[in-house]
Amino acid sequence: MEWNVQTLTLLLIPIISAIVGWFTNYLAVKMMFYPIEFVGIRPFFGWQGLIPAKRREMAEIEVELVLGKLLSVEEIAQRLDADQMTLAIERRLKQVLRRIVNDVMQESAPTLWAAMPVQGKNLVYYRIEMDIPNVVRKMVRDFQQNVGEILNIRELVVEQLTNDPELINEIFLQAGAKEFPFIERSGLYFGFLFGLPTMVLWYFVQYWWILPLGGLLVGYLTNWIAIKIIFEPKRPTKVGIFTIQGMFLKRQKEVSGVYSEIIEKRLLNPENITHAVLQGSGSGQLLELIELHVNDAIERYVSVAQPYFALGVGSKDYFRMKEMAVKRLFEDSDKFLRYAGEYAAEALAIGDDLRQKMEALSPEEFEGVLRPAYKQDEWKLIVVGAILGMAAGFAQLSFIFT
Repeated sequence: MEWNVQTLTLLLIPIISAIVGWFTNYLAVKMMFYPIEFVGIRPFFGWQGLIPAKRREMAEIEVELVLGKLLSVEEIAQRLDADQMTLAIERRLKQVLRRIVNDVMQESAPTLWAAMPVQGKNLVYYRIEMDIPNVVRKMVRDFQQNVGEILNIRELVVEQLTNDPELINEIFLQAGAKEFPFIERSGLYFGFLFGLPTMVLWYFVQYWWILPLGGLLVGYLTNWIAIKIIFEPKRPTKVGIFTIQGMFLKRQKEVSGVYSEIIEKRLLNPENITHAVLQGSGSGQLLELIELHVNDAIERYVSVAQPYFALGVGSKDYFRMKEMAVKRLFEDSDKFLRYAGEYAAEALAIGDDLRQKMEALSPEEFEGVLRPAYKQDEWKLIVVGAILGMAAGFAQLSFIFT
């Protein structure tokens, strides 16, 4: 009976090592992403997922390593066609302009506007609407020439990822959809293998420290080896009849497609770009651009009737009218620009552009897509795995001597 218990104890060592290896790797992956918000008592007693905790830093790394190198805002903006843009927003823009003209004239020249017959007002609307393609063409051209000042893509990406920790989690989870499950499973395999020498050693000598030390090594090595297999070697390397390469790097084409689709649909989509243009740090430059072209258009509209118009409105109200028109058009920009979303998404083709350039990256550059997510803190995951493994060894020791 005693021999059977000892035999069972020996056989359980590699099995428990496998379970420890799996659990520590599983926990290491979860600790990278969860919880989204800090749980516990700050600053030391608690935990927050490594990526959500450093999402601003992670976002800046992503911009620098991927978006900043691969996407040229100036080049992308040149793909916008003024005529197609006009077609996309024309119907809604006409409605917005009619309301703006009516409100501005009632505010700045109520007597003149009230006295004007319906035919006269319709003539004003018609002249403005006929000039829309000309104004849009000029504004698109100036936007393309000054897009770097108007659209801060770094600010857009960092703000979106900082405000949405679940999105940055999704980017890394989707990009590493095969690697992270492998990390978990590999703990089971390597844990069992590392448990075998511990079993053999325990058979000959039963020093109390053998099992805790074995657990520590299992927790440490399973995490460390899993990470190495994912990213090493960077380039295809011949080992006998086999060619090996890091799992993640071997999937460069597949990951490029997944990554670029998320970036295009969830991050650099027309809605976010429009918001960044209208609300970001470059919105002041956009306002100046609108002011330039709106003032120019108004001057053309009233040039024929300038003396009569100036007399009816007055120079002070005339300038106030132009200021109001510029302000209202800027404030209402989102009401018509969002109708250009479908055209803009097709014309800009950010996803296709990003995917092609990511596929062309060297393995060393491509590694930067995923590994920065935890490279700086991966030692924490390995240490946690080692501590948990050692704790499991003590638990196993306690069971044996109970």
